Amino acid sequence: MKYTLCFFLLWISQFVLAADGATVLSPDGAVKVIIQNKDQLTYAVYYKDHPLVLPSAIRLNVAQSANLPDDLIFKKTTLELHQATIISPVPEKRKIIPDVYRELTIRFKQPFSLIVRVYNDGVAWRWRTHFKNNIEIKNELAEFRFPGPEQVYFSPVQPRKDADVYHTSFEEPYQIKPLDSITTHHLIFTPTLIVPEKGPRISITESDLEEYPGMFLRGTGKNQLTAAFAPYPAEEKIITNGEFPQVIVTRRSQFIARTMGSRSFPWRVLMIAPEDKDLPLNDLVYRLAAPSRVTDVSWIKPGKGTDEWIIGINLFNVPFKAGINTATYKYYVDFAKRFNFDRIMLDAGWSDYQDLFKTHPDLNIPELVAYAKAQGVKLSMWTLALTLEKQLEPALDQFNKWGVDFIMTDFIDRDDQKAVDFYHKIAAACARHKIMLMFHGAFKPAGFNRTWPHALTREGVLGSEFNVWSHKPTPEHNVQLPFIRMTAGPMDYEPGLLDNATAKTFRPIETKVMSQGTRCHQLAMFVVYDSPMQFFSGNPSQGLQEPAFMELLGSVPTTWDTTVVLEGKVSDYIITARKKEMIGTSAA
Repeated sequence: MKYTLCFFLLWISQFVLAADGATVLSPDGAVKVIIQNKDQLTYAVYYKDHPLVLPSAIRLNVAQSANLPDDLIFKKTTLELHQATIISPVPEKRKIIPDVYRELTIRFKQPFSLIVRVYNDGVAWRWRTHFKNNIEIKNELAEFRFPGPEQVYFSPVQPRKDADVYHTSFEEPYQIKPLDSITTHHLIFTPTLIVPEKGPRISITESDLEEYPGMFLRGTGKNQLTAAFAPYPAEEKIITNGEFPQVIVTRRSQFIARTMGSRSFPWRVLMIAPEDKDLPLNDLVYRLAAPSRVTDVSWIKPGKGTDEWIIGINLFNVPFKAGINTATYKYYVDFAKRFNFDRIMLDAGWSDYQDLFKTHPDLNIPELVAYAKAQGVKLSMWTLALTLEKQLEPALDQFNKWGVDFIMTDFIDRDDQKAVDFYHKIAAACARHKIMLMFHGAFKPAGFNRTWPHALTREGVLGSEFNVWSHKPTPEHNVQLPFIRMTAGPMDYEPGLLDNATAKTFRPIETKVMSQGTRCHQLAMFVVYDSPMQFFSGNPSQGLQEPAFMELLGSVPTTWDTTVVLEGKVSDYIITARKKEMIGTSAA
């Protein structure tokens, strides 16, 4: 990854208003952030002098700062204009990413700093601490106060019966309500979209999440949302009453994070979009994330594959019994080769859920590996998160021997600090073994894909699999995703269902899975959705009956040098144009 950097120190007097406040403008002058430190530290955001966010309180509550004064006192302020270019090794929206912003750093007399960045398309702030020893974060206050009862697109957590409210797969449909109707009973995961009657849309989320829990939001019954965080796990246990074994938290601590005393904390992000169509193009979360920790990225190969789980391997017109067996997966390999797919996924069931070295008795992995290699098709493997962590290094060694260069790990369903640490642990291990990966049962990417570019995509989205058991993946929902969930990073939706129905004729039928909407709607999701590793979830037996459709699908790239959204309206439609430069030609 290459960077070009240029810094300019500006006259502080142009921006600092007083000893108890500062104002920062975006490079184009349209966005303004005012920091004030009177009764409490607050920020406010304006767009062309129109208030977007009213003065809202922020504070980091550190256990080790209990004896410090409650009031933060300004010690020093600096302001810089940053102009850079990020070259993405795995371009989702665009390969060349201008990174231009003004950054205000406020150093307090207490061991805290506040960093505020103002871009032309958004605002972000983060805390930095300066303690010598490790610290515990009791909580973080982050308010989002708005001028009126704006319309909000939000996904509330649906509590589980076997775990506390902070356990969720982050897969819920969006509700649309006035802001003041959202109460403290609603625990919301981000991104959350604020749509004022007039003025820009605002997407709230975070970036650069590490050694810290993810940010939820709670309503207040007023025109305000407030950040909420899962407390640090004190006790855990493995439960086996669900589909797969899973670790849940049975008791939580009185703090949210235990971490280093001198560090930067996650960015709180407000993306600003004058029109709906500007939201899918906003890659502010990526720009804010920590740079890549993978020095050699030559082995990272985005592409397209098949996955059999959604259709329950319900093949037809085949001379063998379809299921988890060698003949079935050879059939998938042949299908992938014919339609120019890079790989096939062996989903849940290829091994014992709790032992990756105990393969299905009807599946000859060495034979399948040799067959796929001869056809130029890669194998990818599903893993249970609990099992992968237990067998991590031996399992990755085995995958290397098989030539497996992509894995999925599933059923995490948390974003407290220990869960977030797990993501980084798995990504670092896979990088050492040169294995790409994606997470299911996952929270939003939050910039993870910049720090670990081989983590190509993840779930954290109500996707195609919900057609198996619900009516939830409506066309309206699918057209909401690019404007909301996709602003936080790539998403593994897995489109491609070839049985299509209207809302009236749709039925959730296991193994005979259909989708609401048209065939073209399914195809368009492969282009509109950011996901450098795309998976076709439809039935290959049906795909073979429609070769022209499958050939077109197989030719669609999964990474893009340029993206333009020509028109778009949340829930209604999106018109996306993309371009990828090929050697000697281009695909558009």
